[in-house]
Amino acid sequence: MRFLIDTNLPPAFAAWLVSEGHDACHTKDIGLGPAKDRAIWRYAKDNDYCIVTKDEDFVLLRAVDQQGPSVVWVRIGNAVKRVLLQRVAGAWPQVIAQLEAGADVVELH
Repeated sequence: MRFLIDTNLPPAFAAWLVSEGHDACHTKDIGLGPAKDRAIWRYAKDNDYCIVTKDEDFVLLRAVDQQGPSVVWVRIGNAVKRVLLQRVAGAWPQVIAQLEAGADVVELH
């Protein structure tokens, strides 16, 4: 499974996923840092990425485009990077299980 981390999350998120054995990159790593949501969506769709974001717009795009990428919607409020990554690490096995079961959108609280 491949993950594209949206601009609204820290690049350390992608680095953490890579350290956990996942294929992941941040939008800034591929020149999409300032891109509009639809450009990020297209890139993820064309390159078989799951989008990880705090942006509800991707959830709405997924509702309209049933052939689009899966979305992990991070609904953790403002938190320092360390706290964010700790919370994600604890929940990530369940996120993967839901995606592998075919979920279109997985909410991460």
